[in-house]
Amino acid sequence: MTEPTEPTGKPVIVRTYSAGAHFGYLARRDGKEVDLQGSRRLWRWYGAWTLSEVATAGLDAQKSRVAAPVSITLTEAIEIIDCTAEAVASIESAKWAA
Repeated sequence: MTEPTEPTGKPVIVRTYSAGAHFGYLARRDGKEVDLQGSRRLWRWYGAWTLSEVATAGLDAQKSRVAAPVSITLTEAIEIIDCTAEAVASIESAKWAA
């Protein structure tokens, strides 16, 4: 078994047509198809009204619902938003149920 590697792409939030919103590190983009490393699905967020605000200011990590990290290919990306360091820190600090 190989050890997980640190994501190397830029941190982004991807909004999809039918698979919700995901935070992760952009590994590849080909049209609407996007590969993310360390991707965490954003089920519910507090502390921001829009995904643009989540990407710039972050979220309330205690109240928000953010899934465990995975590598994922999203096939219907309709929006890709760059994340600030503040946003990354808040999203990555959110706990998920084991």
